[in-house]
Amino acid sequence: MTASREAEPLPDNPWEKWGWAFAAIWLVFLAFPIIAVAESEVPVALKVGAWLCIAGFAVANVLGYSRRRNTWVCLAVMVALGLATLPVIGIGVISYAPYLAILSALELPSPAWKWAVGFWAAFPLLSLLDLDNFPTFFFLMLWPVMIGGVMLRIFGEREELAHAVRGEHAIVAERERVARDVHDVLGHSLTALSVKAELAARLVDVDPARAKEELESIQATARQALAEVRATVGGLRAGNLEAELAAAPQVLADAGVITRVEGSVADTDPRHRTLLAWVLRESVTNVVRHARARSVVIELGPRGICVTDDGAGCSGSEGNGLRGMRERVSGVGGTLAVSPADPGTRVEVALP
Repeated sequence: MTASREAEPLPDNPWEKWGWAFAAIWLVFLAFPIIAVAESEVPVALKVGAWLCIAGFAVANVLGYSRRRNTWVCLAVMVALGLATLPVIGIGVISYAPYLAILSALELPSPAWKWAVGFWAAFPLLSLLDLDNFPTFFFLMLWPVMIGGVMLRIFGEREELAHAVRGEHAIVAERERVARDVHDVLGHSLTALSVKAELAARLVDVDPARAKEELESIQATARQALAEVRATVGGLRAGNLEAELAAAPQVLADAGVITRVEGSVADTDPRHRTLLAWVLRESVTNVVRHARARSVVIELGPRGICVTDDGAGCSGSEGNGLRGMRERVSGVGGTLAVSPADPGTRVEVALP
């Protein structure tokens, strides 16, 4: 993952793919207006026309859940066809309200769906007028169905919002990772370059051959730093404890610091070696830049790593390097302790 990468798309919503099937299943409740037409005392031609309107209503309802159709058009067709059956079934047209409400709730854009659902939810109140001996309690049967559609819409929007928040959090975390990694890479590499440049400057008159070697080493270090920055930004670089353990004494030696290593990579937990590599890199960088130490002891063990120097000691607030190191360690459930070593500083990382 990289900071520039967009948030992952929302997982496929089965409702978008199979909503038409769900709508088709609920068409069984159109049996009520169909029966009402059959029981009506109107000419056969009107009955056939009403049944055709109901069939067209059903088709428009199913098509309304297709992303390739305009929901507003489907709703308009459904309303027109439903009203066309009014002369035959009378107040029974209220039975179309749930279909209109659920389609509005699930397919119309915000905030239009709220107004549309509110209108269709009020429509069944006409049954209270007791027209055509229509049962006055009928609206109580329709409202729960409409509420179900509203709840599906609300839950869907909440899921989209939660996914967006997770995506933003992932982007922020990735930016922090890249910033932390670039800081560690550049801090270490630039410190090494500075030390080597100072050493080359002192040797240029005394030992030109050694000075030339140091200048060539500077070039190699600069190329390596550039490659590490590119890999870090691309999320491809993982710390290598063996490489860091081999490089640390050389970097410290260039700064005039003697290094003693106790333990080996084999003593450490394989799960945490990448993290330990970053800790060692940042600790060595801090020693070279701030400690003014003469010697450093690096201790490796199954529980973590400890880097102790005999320098000037720690003072002031934590910098970005220590803060980044602490974030890495706490991220895996470990602890980082920075304490005086009398003289110097002791940086100890304990891992689970």
